[in-house]
Amino acid sequence: MSAGLRVLVVEDESKLAALLCDYLRAAGYQATVAEDGPAALQAFAAEPPAAVLLDLNLPGLDGMEVCRTIRQDSAVPILMLTARVDEIDRIVGLEIGADDYLCKPYSPREVVARVRALLRRSQGRLPGAAGAVAARSLEVGGFALDDAGQRAWWQGQVLPLTPIEWRLLRTLLQPPGRVFARAQLLDAIHLDLRDVSDRAVDSHVKNLRRKLQATMAAPDCISSVYGVGYRLDLPPAPT
Repeated sequence: MSAGLRVLVVEDESKLAALLCDYLRAAGYQATVAEDGPAALQAFAAEPPAAVLLDLNLPGLDGMEVCRTIRQDSAVPILMLTARVDEIDRIVGLEIGADDYLCKPYSPREVVARVRALLRRSQGRLPGAAGAVAARSLEVGGFALDDAGQRAWWQGQVLPLTPIEWRLLRTLLQPPGRVFARAQLLDAIHLDLRDVSDRAVDSHVKNLRRKLQATMAAPDCISSVYGVGYRLDLPPAPT
């Protein structure tokens, strides 16, 4: 599955960037490097990669801004790599669209394992032919989800979700109207990341709400249940 897939390594420490590239190439990936924020965005626009390894402390434009810019138009998997260890930094990173987070020092082997997991879940997630909705695994109300490709649609329109947002939506739809505790949602969405608090769920719900409202052109269908968690109620069928 890794053959031919390109990973963009955004890291200003040249020795560390070279080490990560060596491990990625040994695992069968293509790897290219950008050493600052502007160069990362230029490289991403020129040839969008299958995944991004993104350091936060970058010259020119920091990793948070790079992530925000990428997320405006793309759901590519993003793994943040940083020396920042505070929980608030992890939460902010996840809130603006990162899919996973590793603090330095880290093992290059773990980085490759995280990339492999992100790519495995994201393969086929982006739309192919317009309106193609084959291999639906779950259909509830106007929603359709494909487990194999981790794609989602609302009334036939593709929902541009990250892997975490896709898993969050799938969980909330089983079944609609059920209240899920934050801890339950955290277990469902962070299959490989266990060092974040359940406050991170709030960030992902916020992002999912925004995308659903933009696509559905309908009122917010995800409700907060005070002291417990969240519930998704299906909107009324269009007339």
